[in-house]
Amino acid sequence: MTDTTAPLTGAALIKDEVKRLPDGPGVYRMIGEDEEVLYVGKAKSLKKRVVQYAQGRFHTNRIAHMVDATRSMEFVTTRTEADALLLEINLIKQLKPRFNVLLRDDKSFPEIVIRRDHAAPQLRKHRGAHTIKGDYFGPFASAWAVNRTLNTLQKAFLLRSCSDSVYDSRTRPCMLHQIRRCSAPCTDLISKADYNLLVDEAEAFLRGKSRAVMGRMSAEMQAASDDLEFERAARLRDRIRALASVAQESQINPETVDEADVFALHVEGGQACVQVFFFRAGQNWGNKAYFPRVASAAEEEGVSEEALILGAFMGQFYENQPIPRMMLTSVDPHECALLAEAFAIKSGHKVEISTPKRGEKRDLVQHALTNACEALGRKMAESSAQSKLLAGVCEAFQLDGQPERIEVYDNSHIQGTNAVGGMIVAGPEGFQKSQYRKFNIKGTELTPGDDYGMMKEVLRRRFSRLVKEEEEGENAVRPDLVLIDGGKGQLDAALEVMADLGVDDIAVVGVAKGPDRDAGLERFFIPGRDPFMLEPKSPVLYYLQRLRDEAHRFAIGSHRTRRSMDIKKNPLDEIEGVGPGRKKALLHAFGSARGVSRASVEDLVKVDGVNQALAERIHGFFRKG
Repeated sequence: MTDTTAPLTGAALIKDEVKRLPDGPGVYRMIGEDEEVLYVGKAKSLKKRVVQYAQGRFHTNRIAHMVDATRSMEFVTTRTEADALLLEINLIKQLKPRFNVLLRDDKSFPEIVIRRDHAAPQLRKHRGAHTIKGDYFGPFASAWAVNRTLNTLQKAFLLRSCSDSVYDSRTRPCMLHQIRRCSAPCTDLISKADYNLLVDEAEAFLRGKSRAVMGRMSAEMQAASDDLEFERAARLRDRIRALASVAQESQINPETVDEADVFALHVEGGQACVQVFFFRAGQNWGNKAYFPRVASAAEEEGVSEEALILGAFMGQFYENQPIPRMMLTSVDPHECALLAEAFAIKSGHKVEISTPKRGEKRDLVQHALTNACEALGRKMAESSAQSKLLAGVCEAFQLDGQPERIEVYDNSHIQGTNAVGGMIVAGPEGFQKSQYRKFNIKGTELTPGDDYGMMKEVLRRRFSRLVKEEEEGENAVRPDLVLIDGGKGQLDAALEVMADLGVDDIAVVGVAKGPDRDAGLERFFIPGRDPFMLEPKSPVLYYLQRLRDEAHRFAIGSHRTRRSMDIKKNPLDEIEGVGPGRKKALLHAFGSARGVSRASVEDLVKVDGVNQALAERIHGFFRKG
């Protein structure tokens, strides 16, 4: 007799799971249909925390919906609650559950590093793990901020920024030395001892000892002037001015805060903005606004929404960022003490999290909060305008609903060479650059310049992958609208591919440029309709032009990159047995690949590492045919 008992779901399943849970710290996962992870949470006591979901008393309908959708649960016990918090953060970043608060942009920030693995330390920009031996300073809020600071440091301390290979090959000073941005240690125009003094000064400045460094420079300038060395005094004056400009360019340079990150949260209309300011060495090193996805299910009595959002955001924020010793916040994040403990475990030093009530620290937080309010206001206004544009696209193309994901395709090549296809993605939040893709055209049967064939290859690769992901139950993302840069021919080619793959339910539109490629005279091609144009001053037309232009820009950029890499290829790379060492020896002996091609077998054998057989192979390679 078969067992027809239905499997437990929702609150009943959770109530059953609680019977076997320990009264200790750990992490739990709620899992829905198709093994989708709905929510990841941590608890000081798994039993006490999870049982709350089985009691049916929820603060929001969203939590009730999450419980009803639960089909299974998974648990991991940990040694301490801080360990549970760190594991929870890792799982949220990895699984991206839809009921958690999610930090959408987790890219690491740029830093400045003084490399210490070379006789002449190098000053350069760095992003990612600290794999190079040296002193790291940061984070900076943007590449622009770090480039500006690097430019200033070059003027002030004259440290090299060139790569080791360039440094080793120099026989005379480069242009940076001519414009007083480098002291030219590569050609011994400065002694190693004096160069290391400059390095030490740069390090001291970046560690916040700017006044001492500038004081020493001022004393040197005065001494040079007294000794009538006016040219040296003028150089020191220019270096002091460069250092002074760093402090003057920053909007806020606190007197009482040496190292801190400032977090300010503003919530309005179901959306949130977290403004983060970075202060290092007593200087403002920039700020950045984040708009986390607000979908918190872990609401608890007596805990505000702001505290929950900020606590979840800060935990994920430091997953791959350096952790400072102080964090200033506009509200106390949820489980503030536990966060500080977890950060201390991860960083190896004490971390203080506080919400200042008075003084300069409070002013810093208020300044960040003002920026958060303004940034969210701009974001909401842009979202409203974007929603109207997407509604206009829906009406113009007679779609079933407002598109959430638009994919735009374009190709770029020169007479068929280095052909590249580009795909850009846009939606309610604007361009989604992390979703952009390039396709190096691989078809060997294509006629050079066959735009239709190239478009077919790009779409076949894109949507074959989509079909495969859907068949395997992966989290495949379908576009609501596909825009093709081209007229009826390109559209027909696209429709043929999508029909073959069984994805012909996706709306496809061809966008043909006007006569003489004039913007504003575009014609649109849709299956089953005559070609049509939009009103010349229509906001929807401008929006579609922006999409097409962005796809064109991305495709051209990808093509140029591929062409540049192709140009840099050396014929020697294609010869079996010629690796980097032998290639370097051959180029050193004959000056160039052209010189190698003209060499006789007897001359080739004289090169270190080249035997008779390899010399004959090289000689034959350049004379095949």
